[in-house]
Amino acid sequence: MDVRHLELLRELALRGSVTEVARATHRTPSAVSQQLKAAQREFGMALAEPSGRGLRLTEAGRVLAEGGAVVATALEQARARWDSFRSEPSGTVTVAALPSAATFMLAEVMRAFDGGAIELRCNDIDIAEAEYAAFAADNDIVIAHSFTGARPAGTSALTAVSLAREQLDVAMAADHPLASRATVRTEDLVDWEWIGVPKGYPFDSVLESIERATGASLRVSQRIRDNRLVESLVVGSRRIALLPRFTTPTGAGLVLREIADIPTRRHITAILRPDRAERLAVKRVLDVFRQVAAEVERRHRTKG
Repeated sequence: MDVRHLELLRELALRGSVTEVARATHRTPSAVSQQLKAAQREFGMALAEPSGRGLRLTEAGRVLAEGGAVVATALEQARARWDSFRSEPSGTVTVAALPSAATFMLAEVMRAFDGGAIELRCNDIDIAEAEYAAFAADNDIVIAHSFTGARPAGTSALTAVSLAREQLDVAMAADHPLASRATVRTEDLVDWEWIGVPKGYPFDSVLESIERATGASLRVSQRIRDNRLVESLVVGSRRIALLPRFTTPTGAGLVLREIADIPTRRHITAILRPDRAERLAVKRVLDVFRQVAAEVERRHRTKG
């Protein structure tokens, strides 16, 4: 078997179109199409078929794509052993992270590798939970989150490493009527105007839990991604919102109150392609993420 053909089929499985494979592998669509035709001649059967504007693999193509994943993982394991033998993990590690998690981890992680042989290239992404998996195709480490479990939706084929669990609290102005309470209950929250997040984002799952617990429909007047903007809309008003405990600044007109009667912790997870998870440089970076996240979580437990 030509390993390049297995790699191509794996890329098609990940990306779904010749154009996207060409973009990711820095080739022309024509070159990718020619390689696909060569692969089909080698294996003697159709490996992909049209699907909308893209391609989907046939059953034969999926079998070979899975083989490509196994080969890619084995190669990275060999490279990791070689790097370990030389004691010189090096190279670029790309990271895509949701901003609210990057805020309490990324600066410390970057400091750990300043001046070393491992270079970090980072990007922030604020997207719906089910969209994080796609970013693992082009990034070594993707920091995602989920309210329902440690493995975000759509990541069953990826390596998932739990980093932290963070409480989501109700944010409100310091003079809000609910601010006098140490904690709040779901029944306390149904009559207030909410600032929410777009549908499909993990924070919205908590609002749905409040509705299920109370049987009431919450009044969500705005759906906004940026936490700093949400803070500004809550302070000085009677609006309330969900915000993460680790990074929300309190004490300047803003307070956080825990919801006492439903679970409100989100899972913060690193997701990786299995082959990239074997790179020694990636493992080193991931280890530092885990250490930093654990320390932040420990400090907040102690503070609580």
